[in-house]
Parts: sequence; structure tokens; C-alpha cells
Amino acid sequence: MRGLSKNSLAVVEERFNAAAGSADLGRLAEDLNAIADLLDREHGLRRALSDPARPAAQKAQVVRGLLDGKVAEAAIATAEAAVEAKWSRAGDLADVLERLGVIAAAAEAEAQGTLDDVEDELFRFGRIVAANPELRRALTDPSAAEEGKRQLLQDLLGSRVAPTTLRLITQLVLHPRGRSLEAGLEELGRLVAQQRQRLVATVRSAVELTEEQKRRITTWLRTSYGRDVHINVEVDPRVLGGFSVRIGDEIIDTTIVGRIEEVRRRLAG
Repeated sequence: MRGLSKNSLAVVEERFNAAAGSADLGRLAEDLNAIADLLDREHGLRRALSDPARPAAQKAQVVRGLLDGKVAEAAIATAEAAVEAKWSRAGDLADVLERLGVIAAAAEAEAQGTLDDVEDELFRFGRIVAANPELRRALTDPSAAEEGKRQLLQDLLGSRVAPTTLRLITQLVLHPRGRSLEAGLEELGRLVAQQRQRLVATVRSAVELTEEQKRRITTWLRTSYGRDVHINVEVDPRVLGGFSVRIGDEIIDTTIVGRIEEVRRRLAG
């Protein structure tokens, strides 16, 4: 989010943190996702609640009238804060509620001691989807019934991943909100990592790294960026030697292939 929406996000997150302090985080995550889904379905409602010309108190009153008794108080308080804020575009209103739903789920995982598992499982599932076109089609087919997709995910992941991981992936598959499955999984990984203010780095190597090598890379990146870093390792035989690291849009390439390409670019220039 940028500009006006970025400033509003900070204000809403502060209200969310206050509301979430004593809340059932699992329920809060589900409630916020349900509200975001409602706004996605009801375009007129979303436009009305994001209209900067309407009084903030009036919009908050509408939200409370719609949600009272249907979702937890913490979710209502967060939604009130969201509609009272001003957004650069109407879609940012639903985006911020979904984002806070993910953060609530990540906070629950942290409290349960499973946050590292959730990060790793989201990454691994992304690799599985990338390597299995049939699975991707089954999960992204808009004509397929939601219940069928939910059951497929339950069969694939139910007993193999943390409950938070299954909840996040299921929400993404059933409500992609215009994103590809791959982009959605990457976004989930970033938001989950932010629960501990960590960066997420994808390391590509020709062979599986040892725990000592992972530790050294993690220490190097932490020193370089001044923040904790969670690394996901992707084995790629095309690397030949060395490794590459991607953090957001930045790539650090120490591979032999990368060095060859750099020489070619210089020669071509």
C-alpha cells in the first residue's frame, strides 16, 4: 500500500493490536477474513464504507449494525477502525482486513510455538504447487466447488501441517482475490515472517545445504540487513556452483551461472 493507504494502515494496525490483546486469535483471523470476503462480494457496501466523503462515525455505525452478534468484538473494533480511515482505493479496505487476519493467524501460531513450521510449510507447499500443474489446476479452477477444494486440501495437508497453515492456504484457495496461487503463497509467507520482524530469503543451491551452511548464510544475511532472516532453501541443479539469495526484489548471485552471465553482459556492453 502507498500514500494515503499506507498511513491509514499504520493507524488501523495500532487499533488492531489493542483489540487483539485479549482476543481469541484464531477466531479473530477467521472473522476478519469473513469481513474481507463480504466486502469483496458486496461492491456497493465496499464503496459506501470506503467513501471518504461519508462521515467516519456513520460508517463505523453501519459496520457495527451489520456485524454485531455475528463476529467477535475484536473483529468489529478492527473493522470500525478500517472504515473510519481513508484509503487510496476502495479495494484497500478489504485488503487491510485480510492482511490483519493473516497477522492474527500468525500471532496464534507464535503463541502455540508453531510459527517456524507455518513459514516452512507455506514455502514447501508453494514448491509442490509449482511442480504439480494438475494440483494447481484443481485448486484454481473457478468452476470447481469450494467444498471439493476444501476437502482436497484437507486430504493433502490436514494431518501433515500446522492448523494455521491449513487455515491460511484454504482461505487463499477459496478466496484468491485476483491473485495467482503462487503470488498469494509468497504474500502469506511475507506476512507470517513479519510477525517476528524477519525478512524471508529464498536460497537457491545446486545441492542441499548442511545445517552449518544454513546457519552461516543466515548469520551473514542478518549482519548485512540488520534484521532477523528466515531462509528457505531451494535445490536447483542448474546452479552448478555457489548459491543465489532472493530477498524481495533484491538478488545476490554468487553462482557460477550468475558469474558467467555477468561476464556476457559486460562483453555485450
